Amino acid sequence: MKLSETLLNIPHSEETLPDETDLYDHMGDEHIAGSMDTPLRADAFEMSDGEKISAIAYHFREIMHTLGLDLTDDSLKGTPHRVAKMYVKEIFSGLDPANKPKVALFENKYEYGQMLVEKNITLFSNCEHHFVPIYGHAHIAYISSGKVIGLSKLNRIVQYYASRPQVQERLTMQIGRELQQILGTTDVAVVITARHMCVASRGIKDNASETVTSFYDGRFNETSVKNEFLQYLK
Repeated sequence: MKLSETLLNIPHSEETLPDETDLYDHMGDEHIAGSMDTPLRADAFEMSDGEKISAIAYHFREIMHTLGLDLTDDSLKGTPHRVAKMYVKEIFSGLDPANKPKVALFENKYEYGQMLVEKNITLFSNCEHHFVPIYGHAHIAYISSGKVIGLSKLNRIVQYYASRPQVQERLTMQIGRELQQILGTTDVAVVITARHMCVASRGIKDNASETVTSFYDGRFNETSVKNEFLQYLK
């Protein structure tokens, strides 16, 4: 039996954690990402949403039971179902390509050739290492190549990719690449500023720090264009 399988079956205390779990903790605290794309199995969508909710509710009930909670209590007995429904229908709904926002492009009839900036887009996601919230703002800019996108669609694209277990660096890249593909241009910039509850509520317990990540391509690699974008963010 592999060590990773053994860990699921043998109770142990924090004082006797195997070396492999020390590695897991290190990877989580260092926010190491394993893939630029969200890691999904080939059979990720064979189960219906209802089946996923039932399965997650069962397992979350077992987690609560293991923690010693009384699931007959009126306040707790519905929690497994509520958590499962929240996972599937809300905070991790971006895992399912069926939930990808439909985006319509429009002709740039005004011939607007400057950058378009939408800043302070509210962002909520969850750290894939500890499944606790990441929250902050995304700032997006692009220069039209002849097409423009409805402003609310920028928010929806951010929301879609944020609604997954995430690493902030990956999230930033996914938003940037998606916009390039939709808009048919490399002239895209994305900056995300966020707080991570895995840093604030556990581990180092620093609730003041923020993490900033960026994606610049095309003309945004030019110093003057990048500086203009960053000036708008001030």
